[in-house]
Amino acid sequence: MAMQEFYIRNESDTEARGPFNLEQLASLIDSGQLTLETLFYDAINEQWAIVGSNPELKATLFPEKKKLAVRAKPRIDPLDQADDDTAPITVDDMIAAAEGRTPDTKDKKDRAEDMARAAAIGRWAAIVALILAAAGEMLPAADAIVTLDPAKLIAQPFALLGVLDLFLAVMLALGVVTLYPFVRFRAALGFGLLGFIFWIHGQTLPFLALAAGCAGLYFCTITVSYIRVGLCSLLAIGGLGLASWQLFSQSAVEPSDAAPKHAETAK
Repeated sequence: MAMQEFYIRNESDTEARGPFNLEQLASLIDSGQLTLETLFYDAINEQWAIVGSNPELKATLFPEKKKLAVRAKPRIDPLDQADDDTAPITVDDMIAAAEGRTPDTKDKKDRAEDMARAAAIGRWAAIVALILAAAGEMLPAADAIVTLDPAKLIAQPFALLGVLDLFLAVMLALGVVTLYPFVRFRAALGFGLLGFIFWIHGQTLPFLALAAGCAGLYFCTITVSYIRVGLCSLLAIGGLGLASWQLFSQSAVEPSDAAPKHAETAK
């Protein structure tokens, strides 16, 4: 847990903050920004939970202090005393209250479950977007990758970016959400490299698609709202898919364009 990174938010927040290590979380306690009721993302169970529900994290951040107190005499109520105005509580009533299906608790339903599902949608959208990006970057250099020819690999520099995209997609599929900072860095890096290529060639539509895809990929890793994660997922998959297709099309057209030029030179 000492090396683990945490994402936190308050119950009313729609955006998560992080990643933080344990020392940074401790500093947030001193400033009043983190309490036992603060939610953190449990990467193992892929859901949000309050800090106080995790014994190990609670003991680390909020160690108990021994206090001297006088033990009060317990009050014993007679078991045969019943309140005629109160109806008995059944197991079904307790389950319904916990799920927010009773008139008294329907407005107090825990939003952590919905936010955890939204985060899962964002994770799978990022996986699909990264696979699409890797396909456009690696397919033109398939021969160089299979043969591991250094000369061919140097001539296809985006193949290395494709390998990185594929690696990140596999790790996210395995649930390693601690790589989210690297995914956000990859979104910025990909926009800088490919965006420059599209821009200098005057390809406005692929440039805009790449910008939308990288922005969607970035925000898929931090958004925990259904509406926002849906919009970011569409941007990430559609934008990176279109930019990947454009990059692959350019690589496929270049050899055919070069053939007539060689033929003319031979004449």
